[in-house]
Amino acid sequence: MKFCSISKTFSFSTTLALLAFFPIGMAQAAAPTDAITAAPTRKSYNVRDFGAVGDNTTKDTAAFQKALDTCAVNGGGDVVVPAGVYLIGSVQMGTQTFLRLAEGAVINGSPDLDDYPMMDIRWEGRTEQGRRSLIYAMNVDHIGITGPGTIQGNPAAAASQNPRGALVLEPINCTDVLWDGFTVTQGGNWATHPTYCTDVVIKNLHITGRRDGIDIDSCKHVVIDNCNVDTGDDSISLKSGRGMDGARLAKASEDIVISNCTLRCRTFACIGIGSETSGGVRNVRIEHCHFVFSGSTAIYIKTRIGRGGSIENISGDDLAVQAGGFLQVNLISSGNQNTADDSVDGLVGYPLGRNFSFSNVRVACTTLVDITKISPDKPLDGLTLSNITGTCTKGITLANITNAKLSGIQITGQPAALVTVNNVTGSGLDDASAAK
Repeated sequence: MKFCSISKTFSFSTTLALLAFFPIGMAQAAAPTDAITAAPTRKSYNVRDFGAVGDNTTKDTAAFQKALDTCAVNGGGDVVVPAGVYLIGSVQMGTQTFLRLAEGAVINGSPDLDDYPMMDIRWEGRTEQGRRSLIYAMNVDHIGITGPGTIQGNPAAAASQNPRGALVLEPINCTDVLWDGFTVTQGGNWATHPTYCTDVVIKNLHITGRRDGIDIDSCKHVVIDNCNVDTGDDSISLKSGRGMDGARLAKASEDIVISNCTLRCRTFACIGIGSETSGGVRNVRIEHCHFVFSGSTAIYIKTRIGRGGSIENISGDDLAVQAGGFLQVNLISSGNQNTADDSVDGLVGYPLGRNFSFSNVRVACTTLVDITKISPDKPLDGLTLSNITGTCTKGITLANITNAKLSGIQITGQPAALVTVNNVTGSGLDDASAAK
């Protein structure tokens, strides 16, 4: 089977073209950061000038923090990390500050929990106490990290679940964030977690870890491009809060493009939308991506009754799926159940799904599409599946959907009927292989 050719070239004009159908474009996300990185007169601060040793034994936390603070209070610039292995605890970035990781530069997270202060964080959709991340920022603008160096989270600091252990990267309520061209490894927890951020560009990253790779949480205007993510849990996850704690804030994750990415998830989904969706997830476009392996399904849209919120305008085009299933939707019973005391009651607490569209997909997978866990009291409104080719062992199963449109589905290998439906209205349900 021939899969899609994934371009390695990224441009901001491409980003704008990808988002042409969104209500709000990505000019804000692209232009400011591009201008910062191109500025010829930016000040530079070398962490070694502030006492960093880089021998992987001496803790360089204070030196890094002094360099970052000096940069911020002097109007911003670049904090340069030359080659070496730097052992640090949690540090905080200031406004207008870029962390530049040179070739051979490795930041190693400390194994000591005391090096990660306790603070209020958002963890799996709720506000609670947890450890500050290795590299943290809050309420600042125009910040970034660029490679080609490496940032390594420490499994000993990350493993704690109650309270939450330290993540690697976590900007909170920041505007104009750029991550470009470096490697992140994480052993025991999520790797990266932008929360309440606007105008975020994540490109050319290589992420490996045992849990989630990129968690976008109540952010808007986001581009994830040309990233290679190999994780034990969801490679990329889109979230917006859980239960009433998330619903009362109503901060959606919206206007998001995921493009040219290679994704491998050993246990769950390559792209998970949910299960924390109480603030809503909308206007998501997935294009030119290669799903190398998934332990469950390549794309999993998931939540449960009692969380409310809407998941809408989700589209995918030019996708290659080599293992696991392709698409699963569960709006009834996915995600943990520990918010029984904080649920969104009544019909408004039933999540709403609307306008899901996937086209030009090449598969060699197990289950092609499973969209059956939808409440008949709030059906999925709008599903388009078109031009899907390849092989699978089980076809398409649909339930409780209105305005479904199936066309150009040419699949071999499934032992039973290509399409099985229950309480579904639309076109192409009897002959999904027909062209539009």
